[in-house]
Amino acid sequence: MAARGALLVGAYLLLLVGGAFGQVAGFVVAALAAVLGEVAVQRWSPATVTLMEKAGLGLGYRQLARDVSVVLLVVAQVAPVGGALTLLLLLPALVWVIAVFAGAFERIIDRRSPGGSMVRNIDLGRLGGPPLPRWAAALSGDRLPWVNVLLVPAAVAAALADTVTPVHVAGVIAVGLATVVGATVASIWLRGRGAGHGARLSAVQRWLDSHRPEVALYFAGPGKDIYQANMWLAPVEALDRPTVVFLRNREALAELADTRLPVVCVPPGADFMNLGKTSVRVALYPANAGENIHMLREPGMKHVFVGHGDSDKAASVNPFCKVYDEVWVAGPAGRERLARAGTGVRDGNVVEIGRPQLAGLRTAGGSAERPFTVLYAPTWEGWLADDPFHTSVLLMGEQLVAELLALRPEVRLIYKPHPLTGSRSGRVRAAHERIVQRIRAAGGLIDASTLDGPAHRVVTGRVPALFDCFDQTDLLVSDVSSVVSDFVQSQRPYVVTNPAGLPEDEFRRTFPTARAAYLLAADCGELGKIVAVTRAGDDPMTEARRELKTYLLGPTDADPMDRFAEEVGRLCR
Repeated sequence: MAARGALLVGAYLLLLVGGAFGQVAGFVVAALAAVLGEVAVQRWSPATVTLMEKAGLGLGYRQLARDVSVVLLVVAQVAPVGGALTLLLLLPALVWVIAVFAGAFERIIDRRSPGGSMVRNIDLGRLGGPPLPRWAAALSGDRLPWVNVLLVPAAVAAALADTVTPVHVAGVIAVGLATVVGATVASIWLRGRGAGHGARLSAVQRWLDSHRPEVALYFAGPGKDIYQANMWLAPVEALDRPTVVFLRNREALAELADTRLPVVCVPPGADFMNLGKTSVRVALYPANAGENIHMLREPGMKHVFVGHGDSDKAASVNPFCKVYDEVWVAGPAGRERLARAGTGVRDGNVVEIGRPQLAGLRTAGGSAERPFTVLYAPTWEGWLADDPFHTSVLLMGEQLVAELLALRPEVRLIYKPHPLTGSRSGRVRAAHERIVQRIRAAGGLIDASTLDGPAHRVVTGRVPALFDCFDQTDLLVSDVSSVVSDFVQSQRPYVVTNPAGLPEDEFRRTFPTARAAYLLAADCGELGKIVAVTRAGDDPMTEARRELKTYLLGPTDADPMDRFAEEVGRLCR
């Protein structure tokens, strides 16, 4: 992290030196390093960005160094005078002036709307005010001078041609782009005047008072974790009770899946706590987060942890669960898992409700209309990014995919990694990208919106959803995760990876979800045999899966959606 920051800062210093001494070749090399390095750290190393901010080398200073180096190079090589020099200095400066005002307007908009409260499927009347478009929000403020990057190649062209004209042209274009962004932000500010922060919160309060929701789905996590809340939207939507979704992060609202549920997003803790929520009887929590405390402090409701999937991973037995009135699990496995872990959750506070998300999952066999389909759905690397065995992507993902693509007769491969794959480990991210390229080279479709057709698929977005992939799957290959528990509902065969090479008895004892699985070692040597056996229908694990389903997901004759609604109703009463 520190090394990346030092290299990036070094690139900017060399850029300034190259510009000051008119060294075009050195300027080009340093400019490429600075621009590409900036893109890389912004996208893949936010910790490096934070470190540079703490060191007083924020994005604004780095961009200013880039623009100064452009001016220095042109002055050293072309030596403009008079109006040409004035224009050379004025055009980049105009972009900075626009950026300052656009940033100020954005902060005002944030205070009255995004920073205060946002809604979906709720009519607040004129008080709602127009939202700031995402593209404008992404470019306003200290990010807006990025448009001056156009000056870098223009400065090189000017130095080689001995004329300042290319920089003038690029500067005019940059000012034009900045003006579009600034004008958009300013117009949103003008149109939203009167929609003050207090007025907007009051409108949200009036809606809560009039609609009186009894059930709240509460999610305080960031946008990248929104899948945890998305999986509960349909079950909550199916409840025959007034409901509301509470979010605490604007990015989470932007990434929330389509729903008919009313959604209220209030990021500031004080504002959220000041909202009256007296009608709410049940609050459902899909994830543990620090800002859950802002809802947990409400004494007039029951607080229930529903989680985002039953699995044998440590996340399913977080001791934080003690703070909730009840913890809802799918079946006896979840109850026993909590007891074994010694989390302090009382057994009487654990309720088995099944998995309402699985109510409509296909349980029939394969279809003659499509090829035999294998779904590879690995988990992510986890919070301990140095643990190589948490995900199979790093140690065996490429080999696994290569084996599947090479099988004859062919199978159709669907690769759907965990949404956070590669977010903590660059090595896992690189392995994931190589897997994607391998599937692309085999004629696979990348992030297509449908699973129809015989081609391989890479699915990394919200659509198609995991359960949509389940419906097309004849054999699942996954890691120790809730994906396995959910897939057991289908009663179709599945494989669990064993990258650490644990003995089979120990693995199945440690991870009960693997009791009815075919186990796959890191060399993937048995994968072809497993596919052949399951494709032929000669599957010795059928009875084991039937027994495991009840253990993991509860009684097979009970509709989990009915069970979910019944337990919600019990707490509401």
